[in-house]
This record gives sequence, C-alpha cells and structure tokens, in this order.
Amino acid sequence: MAQAPRRLIARVDPRIGAVLSDLRPLAYTGGADPEEDQPGYVRAASAIRRLGDRLVIVQDDTSVLAILRGGRVDPLLLPRGAGGRRVFGDDLGNKHDKMDLEACAALPDGRLVAFGSGSLPPREVLVVIEPDLSTRVVDGAPLYRILREELAFSGPELNVEGALVVGDRLRLFQRGNGAPRGGLQPVDATGDLPLAAFLGWLDGGGQAPELTDVVQVDLGAVAGVRLTFTDAALTAAGQVAFLACAEDSPDSIRDGEVVGCRVGVMEGAEVRAADVVDEAGRPVRLKLEGIERRPDGDYDVVADMDITGEPAVIGRLRVTGPGF
Repeated sequence: MAQAPRRLIARVDPRIGAVLSDLRPLAYTGGADPEEDQPGYVRAASAIRRLGDRLVIVQDDTSVLAILRGGRVDPLLLPRGAGGRRVFGDDLGNKHDKMDLEACAALPDGRLVAFGSGSLPPREVLVVIEPDLSTRVVDGAPLYRILREELAFSGPELNVEGALVVGDRLRLFQRGNGAPRGGLQPVDATGDLPLAAFLGWLDGGGQAPELTDVVQVDLGAVAGVRLTFTDAALTAAGQVAFLACAEDSPDSIRDGEVVGCRVGVMEGAEVRAADVVDEAGRPVRLKLEGIERRPDGDYDVVADMDITGEPAVIGRLRVTGPGF
C-alpha cells in the first residue's frame, strides 16, 4: 500500500441510544450429537449474517455453524479438525488448532463467506456457505499473508473480526487486542479488498488481492480498557455500523473480562458511538461479537460468553439516533 493510512477518532455521541433486550440462549433444537463432536448449544458465537429467511451464526471455537429459522436452532457441521475434533478450547488442550472463525460477509451472489481470525496458521481459512447450506473450506494463507504484511492494518498481531461488502469492496475489520511487539502497538483498522478480485481468487482464479485504503480508528476506552472492533453491519441507510468491546485481555489469543461495549457508525471522516445498555439503563458487559440488521430496523446481536458450558446468547439491539 503506497499511501499512509488515514487515522480517525471515535467520539461518544449523546444523541445515539443503544438498548439490548430479549436475550435468549442458543441451544440446538435437537440437542447434542457426541458421535459428531457437536455440543448441544452454540459455544462461542462470533458473527451473524442473514441468508435468505435464515440467520447463520459463526462460532470461533467449534467447527459447527448454527442455523436459525423460525423457532429452530440447527447445527451445520463443518469438517473435523486436528485429532478428529470439532470442539476446541483450553479445557481440551487444543485451542490453538481451531479455525477461529470470527467474521462473516454476505456476498452479492447470495453466498456467505466466513473468515478465520488469522492469529495463528490454522486460523488462515475461509468457509464459503452456499444458499443451499453446502459449505467449502478455502486455504486462505495467500490472503492472510498480505493482510499480515500490511502493518498499518495488522499491527503486531493480525486478528480479523469483521467483514462487510460495501459497494464494490470487501471491507475487513482488524481487532487491535494484540500484544505490543517489535515496536508495534495494537491497532484497530479497516482495510478494503476489491470485491471482484476477491471473488475471483476465492473461486480459484487469480492471485489474492492487495489490501487498500487502510483506516486506523481510535475507538476510545471504558474503565481504562481499550475498545476494539468485534463486528460490523450496514445500517438501513447503507452506512457502516460497528460493535466494539473493551476486553481486558493480554493478547489476541487469550480471553479477558469485558468491562463495556459500544455500537457506532462510520460516516466518512466521522466515527460516532454510544454505550450499549440493558433495559434498566445499566452498561452491558457481554462480549457482543456479531451484529446484523433486522428487517424491522433493529439489529440481531450475538454474544460469546467465554465460559465453558454456558451457551452463547442472541438478543435484539435497538439503536436510535443519527446514522441509524
């Protein structure tokens, strides 16, 4: 990338209100399937996207997608990983083997594509999800090498946490929760891939595209803990809405306590945000990791509980104010 990145600073906008409600746990309608190494619930929801009349929830520590349709929550199995496992975690001693799917984009041709975080080699993968729910895993190493080498985007530790088609570009969101290294400080940033070139590469034609138009964003802090990107979606007006959480974690691999969440909107050179609160007005301290606009104008959001044995949750986020 020839040009230096733009740098933006988010500001709290008192005109924006964000209320989280209707939380419910994500348990599979049919329960667990031990033979398939499939738990009875969504363990670690990390992204959510609409696919026709369904919602697809991506998980970061389980090679299973969750499909929400009507009142049902059904599993969609992905290929087994190292050791024949589909579930990964510190409790199992195999956390470093997971695909770590953290982001998902809806493509103009009706498909979804989920992205591994890229924080370790096994996490340099993409999963293509067809409208008929067939899936295909793509080796993303060439693309992730480009992302990692663009230090203005990746900083010391690459951690892709959001993906969104914006016009003729695929926009990726880097979560700056890594540890400082080699004189580099963690950075939250967006970067664009030419959509046509990305789709050509994804489907086996041509080289991985270069990253362009990197924008670094200072998202602020809550209780002294930096806010970092966790996902993004389009507003009804076509603006970019984002989620950010203040997680007190030492690096991009290990989890930490979440002390606050914000939702915001990026409009040109303006980045405006507000704290997410519950219906009683109390700050939300869930790790909100996925956001998708609903047909009624509110947003579906999912949270990773980061607690073994506790299901991830889905809720309704009502956001009011300019830009939303």
